Amino acid sequence: MSDPDCPVAPLVDTTQLAAALQRFTDDRDWQQFHSPKNLILALTGEVGELCEIFQWMSDADSISAATDPEIGQAVKDELADVLMYLVRLSSVLGIDLNEAVTRKLASNGQKYPADKAKSSSKKYDRL
Repeated sequence: MSDPDCPVAPLVDTTQLAAALQRFTDDRDWQQFHSPKNLILALTGEVGELCEIFQWMSDADSISAATDPEIGQAVKDELADVLMYLVRLSSVLGIDLNEAVTRKLASNGQKYPADKAKSSSKKYDRL
């Protein structure tokens, strides 16, 4: 995907986080519990906890949720949990998130060309 003659800064660099999560896991001997299936279930649970925060909010309240003194920290904590499980899952599966994101962004650009998708919520096959 990348051209060795034209180095580009990665869109996503999770190297340090992945290493920190590996150390955290090793220190607790949790590798045995970190199968892809278990990590996906944990990730789904954390996404559910994030959804619970927003569940009955108005659109306007959801926009300012992260800055709300009462719920902002909970939003930040759940986002952190989601990211950590996602990075851990990618690490266990041996998936380079930067490569995956770079490829997917390029693919989405092809499916949703700006001239057709601008200001539209239609799926790519309906543009």
